[in-house]
Amino acid sequence: MKLIVDFCLIPLGVDVSLSPYIAECQRIIKGYELEHRMHAFGTNIEGEWDEVMAAVKQCHQQIHKMGAPRITSTLKMGTRIDIEQSMHDKIISVENKLA
Repeated sequence: MKLIVDFCLIPLGVDVSLSPYIAECQRIIKGYELEHRMHAFGTNIEGEWDEVMAAVKQCHQQIHKMGAPRITSTLKMGTRIDIEQSMHDKIISVENKLA
């Protein structure tokens, strides 16, 4: 099943700057060749359920290996079975209505 998620991972017990950890997650997601877009408070990821969840799991595992004793994450997800819809399609739909 294909899904789109909004994933936000926050390492706890580490330095104030989280960018090294977020960069590592971006490398992991890219390695899965998943469609993704980072934004200011997380990353949208699109793909098959098992692949997306495997990437999220690997992010957690790697951030712990980088020294974060604790991680909190939020994961919002959506699926559709009536039509195929990508992240890009969703954005274009709203932009067309704004035009």
